[in-house]
Amino acid sequence: MTLGTAVRTEAEADVIVVGAGPGGAAAAHYLASTGLSVLLLEKGVFPRDKVCGDGLTPRAVAELIRMGVPTPESEGWIRNWGLRTHGAGHTIELPWPELAEMPSYGLARSRMNLDETLARHAQASGADLREGMAVTGPLRHERSGRILGVTAKPVDARGRRTGEDVTFRAPVVVDAGGVSARLATSMGIEKDMDRPMGVAVRTYFRSPRHDDPMMESHLELWDGKPGESNLMPGYGWIFALGDGTVNVGLGSLSSTAKPTGLDYKGMFRTWMENAPEEWEFTPENQIGELRSAALPMAFNRKPHYSQGLLLVGDSGGMVSPFNGEGIAYALQSGRIAADVISQALSRTSAYALEKTLRTYPKILSDELGGYYSLGQVFARLIERPEIMRLCVKHGLPRPTLMRFTMKLLSDGFDRRDGDWMDRTITALTKLAPAS
Repeated sequence: MTLGTAVRTEAEADVIVVGAGPGGAAAAHYLASTGLSVLLLEKGVFPRDKVCGDGLTPRAVAELIRMGVPTPESEGWIRNWGLRTHGAGHTIELPWPELAEMPSYGLARSRMNLDETLARHAQASGADLREGMAVTGPLRHERSGRILGVTAKPVDARGRRTGEDVTFRAPVVVDAGGVSARLATSMGIEKDMDRPMGVAVRTYFRSPRHDDPMMESHLELWDGKPGESNLMPGYGWIFALGDGTVNVGLGSLSSTAKPTGLDYKGMFRTWMENAPEEWEFTPENQIGELRSAALPMAFNRKPHYSQGLLLVGDSGGMVSPFNGEGIAYALQSGRIAADVISQALSRTSAYALEKTLRTYPKILSDELGGYYSLGQVFARLIERPEIMRLCVKHGLPRPTLMRFTMKLLSDGFDRRDGDWMDRTITALTKLAPAS
């Protein structure tokens, strides 16, 4: 089936996936597993870093299991068994719930290692991985505007050009290029400024508690001494990596994408001055610089399919407003996109192909739309520190309420067959208008 005019091409494939992060790697893995030819284009050169908390919730672990990615502790995957939460003078430890849809443990793995592991997994499945290939724009049909492929330039690990521009061609393209979503933007798909946006800053420390079996969150961030200064919007995390280091960071949430004007790095320094001494977060134990990244939330870029282009993960704003989790949804959306594309490319007419591809946004909305809508309400509430303070003060001492809250915020509930908490959350997501 021909979908446009003849174009000089360096390589052709059934599908091009732009970006070899978790979402792109998942899409490429599943597509290649069906026997399709897949070009996976990554502007970086592995191993490469990405600003992230490095924590994988049970929902993300379930996606790794589906992909067949081994996660043995002997290869640096450290398991955690729950969440330890601090706030308003209280501390509570909650184990991950026993569910049918996901395991009762999380994982921690630095993105330096995780992303390469997933990209190599996709490569082993048959995807043609091209590292150091920075996509510069879409190749489009001159009349219909439909995407026919992409143009790209080869670059080194520092992003410096190393050769002439090249062209890749495919009837379907996946943008898994992250928050910038340059390919989607160049196709006219802009972000919605009224959707929530988060900011995360993180660094690494050497710590004697590097093998702590719990994820840790701090629900109060002060701009001075705790209890004697102003409460700032956001929360802090400590995720043990088991290799002598821990990932330490903070996240701040806004109900819109408009700039907040907050001094995130200043907030982080203040938090470190008041952090628990047993973690030994001292300047001499810090490894690397403090880096920040935006977290696009609640489907803040739509449509997720248009003119042959599907958006996966951060490029489509698939970060949870509840907790800033993005890896699970990148993996999930990559899986869904691959299934839709595989079905579409089996069709025998352009009409049937297009009709099938257009089911992708509907499936995403059915899976995540209601949950993200609830998350938008949550974002509007907790961006006000006084409300967050009341919730922490009166909620944390109540274990049953906190177990319910943990399930809601971590997306750790069974949607089909669970307990009364699962059924309640599922009902709320169905009542909420799809995001």
